[in-house]
Amino acid sequence: MTPDVINASFEALGGLLILNNCRLVLRDKAVPGVSVVSTAFFSLWGLWNLFYYPQLGQWWSLVGGIILVCANVFWVALLVVYRSQPRKAAQLPELLA
Repeated sequence: MTPDVINASFEALGGLLILNNCRLVLRDKAVPGVSVVSTAFFSLWGLWNLFYYPQLGQWWSLVGGIILVCANVFWVALLVVYRSQPRKAAQLPELLA
């Protein structure tokens, strides 16, 4: 395997794992303890990679990066939506069950 394919695999797997976070947020309708700022930072880094990888000729990494950036942007959007709609304290035990 080339370093490009290995990096692309990490990027794509990261995107799938982020989508798992999105699935859980959609299920729970809450994001307690998650920082929008740090997630947004990594989304911006991913956007930079979409410019950077083609400069290096790393086309597989670009494909993996697209998957990761799309998942991260969706994740940030969910964080913004659900952080602006706090849940009532009576509903919190449901989240812990």
